[in-house]
Amino acid sequence: MPKAPTPSAKAQADQTLPASYEEAVQELEQLLAKLESGQLPLDQLLTHYQRGASLLAFCRERLTAIENQISVLDEGTLKPWDGA
Repeated sequence: MPKAPTPSAKAQADQTLPASYEEAVQELEQLLAKLESGQLPLDQLLTHYQRGASLLAFCRERLTAIENQISVLDEGTLKPWDGA
């Protein structure tokens, strides 16, 4: 049976999310570099993976919100740009 994450691992994964999409992407890139290094102990791998999953969900939500706003604008007042 898998061992449950330690309270410190869960606490780190539940940290507050970044203020912006760009900050989340930057933190994701840093986490990915650490994960790919192969130098982290197993418990830190889990913690970093959980944090990355939270950041990824945050980024997806932000992108969806922006896409929805663009759709509203496209249907309303904006006209297609013809590039001329």
